Amino acid sequence: MHTCCAFTVTQPHYYPYSSSKPWKQYIYPCPLLATQFVLRNGYKNALHSDSPCVLIPMASSSSPPPSFSSLSTGINDISTSASSSNQVPTVNDAKGSGTTARGRRLLKVREEKRKREYDRVHNYPAWAKVLEDACKTDSELRAVLGDSIGNPELMRKRVEERVQRKGRDFQKSKTGSVLAFKVSFRDFNPVDSYIWFELLGAPSDRDVDLIGSVIQSWYVMGRLGAYNQSNLQLANSSMEYNPLYDADKGFTVMPSSFHDISNVEFQDNWGRVWVDLGTSDFFAIDVLLNCLTALSSEYVGLKQVVFGGRSMGDWEEGMTSPEYGYKYFNI
Repeated sequence: MHTCCAFTVTQPHYYPYSSSKPWKQYIYPCPLLATQFVLRNGYKNALHSDSPCVLIPMASSSSPPPSFSSLSTGINDISTSASSSNQVPTVNDAKGSGTTARGRRLLKVREEKRKREYDRVHNYPAWAKVLEDACKTDSELRAVLGDSIGNPELMRKRVEERVQRKGRDFQKSKTGSVLAFKVSFRDFNPVDSYIWFELLGAPSDRDVDLIGSVIQSWYVMGRLGAYNQSNLQLANSSMEYNPLYDADKGFTVMPSSFHDISNVEFQDNWGRVWVDLGTSDFFAIDVLLNCLTALSSEYVGLKQVVFGGRSMGDWEEGMTSPEYGYKYFNI
């Protein structure tokens, strides 16, 4: 029995005697002593094989090491005894997997990335590919899908929401614009000013009728006193508690009326209408802009709306000939 590094050696060890003496079993179970051994001559490749390895001390004599065949029986017996007692680690146990924790994590990340790429290429729905290709030339579809491109489930949800919102009109071609128009004010006088409309193109007769009808409806509502902030009883009320409306207050409040308006005129892609809001409150402008927003999105694309100003674009006063692109809507 030997003692080394505070470990009691109970297993036989291999150690070399002189050339005149045979080799005997003398194997160190201590990890610190095991580091002092190297493989001699042609046994270096044994670390990378499944066959048992023999460690030869560096300070051994010059006599040639014994062959593995002569030691196989003893090594097998020692390996069996060591595995049963759980005291002596084998060379394969020391070798381990040959990878670090960081290496295994990187390998897992690369494997997951490869799997996602494979699923994207081989399991990506065909209808999603068709929609993505269509977005390259269809600005309306691209606006509907938005940032859902690449996510089939989100793409499906966006399309379903659009179908539900459009209803039966979904298959009808959209003639409006997917972009919001610009709104600006230039010395706007609410009782004596023009409101200008710049369209994306020259309006058709249908476009003239649509825009003129919106302006006419806006004027009729104002003429009847709809834009009166003095009687907004339900604007800030909650409808969950059955609010009460005071009809007497609404009847006695000072009326607010739209005074006058001109016909809606068009020259090429510009249109204008003169207004006198009278005693109507300014939220009448918000009502008009809300109407024009839906009109521009669905039917007639508008580039900008300007309140005030005497001349816009290439507008020419007195040019009222249809041959030069003049059109109007009579209010």
